[in-house]
Amino acid sequence: MTKTLSEKQRKHLRGLAHSRDPIVLIGQGGLSEGVTKELDTALSAHELVKVRARVGDREERDAIFEQLTRQTTSTLVQRIGNVGVFYRPHKDKPKIILPAD
Repeated sequence: MTKTLSEKQRKHLRGLAHSRDPIVLIGQGGLSEGVTKELDTALSAHELVKVRARVGDREERDAIFEQLTRQTTSTLVQRIGNVGVFYRPHKDKPKIILPAD
């Protein structure tokens, strides 16, 4: 169950993600269970995570990002080239406060 974000909220998250470096890297091996667990852990710690996927073509990258979104119950905020920005608020104490719709 991914949360639908308003454009204002997406813009806020993109601004926060701009200065961050990718934490999770996906190589030519593609998506694995270890990569999914790493993203899940990173989202629990940071809420907003950049993922770099250096895989074949755009369709494969989009499929990997879509699969990661489903498996980690996160939201894909933005995708630029090889980099996707994922957001999942902390269940108990969110660090990132989103602006109202």
